[in-house]
Amino acid sequence: MYAKKIKMKYGCSNSNNVQEIEEIYIDGCNNPGYFKKSVLYDYLKKNPRSIKVYISPYPDVLPALSSRGEKYVRSEPNDTERDNLLKLPRV
Repeated sequence: MYAKKIKMKYGCSNSNNVQEIEEIYIDGCNNPGYFKKSVLYDYLKKNPRSIKVYISPYPDVLPALSSRGEKYVRSEPNDTERDNLLKLPRV
């Protein structure tokens, strides 16, 4: 499965903070569409490394918790400065 697009939280459309992603479009599954980051967090805890970012080198999407306990997801770190999820098209 691949993460292909993101929706940011209201008022955060130009943010470069991965925690401000609201929903992510997932393709390659039985019901493609937008999923809340907390739903993806729970899914990835049960199915690790099953979703990749649709940008080369196709890093894995990983579950993460903020310092306030908020569930979110991020991409596996690589040699890029910004998280690869933030490079996906925004709607």
